[in-house]
Amino acid sequence: MASVSEAGCRPVQPNRLDAGAALMMVVLCACWGLQQVAVKMAVADGAAPMAQAALRSIGATAIVGVVVLALGRRRGVIPAGTLWPGIGAGLLFALEFALLYTGLSLTTASRAVVFLYTAPFVVAIGGHLLIPGERLGRWQVMGLLAAFGGIVAAFADGLVEGGGSIAGDLLMVAAAIAWGLTTLLIKGSVLSRTAPLVTLLYQLGVSAVALVVLALVMGADLAIPLTDTVIGAMAFQIVGVASLSYLGWFVLISRYPASRLSAFSFLTPLFGVGAAAAVLGDALTPAFAIALVLVAGGIWMVNRPS
Repeated sequence: MASVSEAGCRPVQPNRLDAGAALMMVVLCACWGLQQVAVKMAVADGAAPMAQAALRSIGATAIVGVVVLALGRRRGVIPAGTLWPGIGAGLLFALEFALLYTGLSLTTASRAVVFLYTAPFVVAIGGHLLIPGERLGRWQVMGLLAAFGGIVAAFADGLVEGGGSIAGDLLMVAAAIAWGLTTLLIKGSVLSRTAPLVTLLYQLGVSAVALVVLALVMGADLAIPLTDTVIGAMAFQIVGVASLSYLGWFVLISRYPASRLSAFSFLTPLFGVGAAAAVLGDALTPAFAIALVLVAGGIWMVNRPS
């Protein structure tokens, strides 16, 4: 039976991940890494990234909304007190993608990945300062630095090449901050005690509207060519990523420390590189093996027993 706090209000969350949660995070990161390949394949067939992001949120909102409405006939659809945190989470999610795609147009992919994956530090620092039970010790800080070092090692060749810009790099850092703040808002608000399906519906529904508006303001092409590749890529993004994997993420966020979970996100770009090698024929370098060791070691340090 789960332990209960002295106030008797709700179970006390564990201070690290168990084997089941760790395995689930690895599966989620693999799914998010495969999404990078799916986006690339759809872009090659003429589907702009912003259009994919908007369609993904719209399609997943429809799926999750039907499920929430079906369950809500017995339990009530939207719990009280969740409206503003839910809207905030959705707007931050949309802002992250707007900053991400704008930044990618101004800097190289390698630099973008390195700066984007400062997000776990945003979660770690914010959780340490603001959320009870999220304080990090020396080993956890060292683990985050080691995992981030793995990302730098994996994309080191691209960092020294030309094509980047300070503006693009700063936009990627801003996207990382928006990503981290989304996690902190969900973890530190009533959303952490709300059914994950409802939290997911907020994020998807609000971001769907915001992404369409942002795309129109930015002059992005929202047309999606209906080729077999694009249809397959969008089906994976809508069902596999936005509906199922994000639901799994919110389930974990409600039960485990956000900083420990976020450390696993360093695996995502490595899964993306591996999937690109398997599906698109991209080459793997010796640095990839070094990066994998550093990231795996860093994750273990973050989640090691006290």
